[in-house]
Amino acid sequence: MSRECGSCTLCCRLLPVKGINKPSNTRCQHQRHGKGCAVYHKPELGFPWECGMWNCVWLQGDDASDLRRPDRSHYVIDIMPDYVTAQDPKFGEVRIPAIQIWCDPKYPDAHRDPELRAWLIRRTGFVGLVRFDGEKGLVLIPPYMMESREWLEKAQGNVLEDHHSFAQVLEALSGA
Repeated sequence: MSRECGSCTLCCRLLPVKGINKPSNTRCQHQRHGKGCAVYHKPELGFPWECGMWNCVWLQGDDASDLRRPDRSHYVIDIMPDYVTAQDPKFGEVRIPAIQIWCDPKYPDAHRDPELRAWLIRRTGFVGLVRFDGEKGLVLIPPYMMESREWLEKAQGNVLEDHHSFAQVLEALSGA
């Protein structure tokens, strides 16, 4: 299965690009409506190196075949994982692997998409890091990491400060 961006330019709006001082959730100066990027892979015309390094999970195809195109699902998933850091008196600082999901703030519940949640469960050992912009976001902890067997959504800033939840996540990750 081969996928192409087509008229989807959601990543061009949602992601910040430091090389051109573009904050998240703003239209890129190079974005052309329905046509993509005017300087795509042309550094001499100002194509930012960050854009050349970034890639969308939806384009990768195989394991994302049940996901809708980002402009229809209202989120883009970064192919490069990140991590969330938590402090625990028993374990000290712990980095938990996270899949970055840039969610359109106009659709703040897009991360509740059943296909996205099923895809994230298949990424054993990862939590979801939903970003609404450069500062606001939440962490999605999959049911298999929780004693309750339900999704846990924790706003960034107080992520995993509940010791009981944190211990469950660490236990799940060490067994993954």
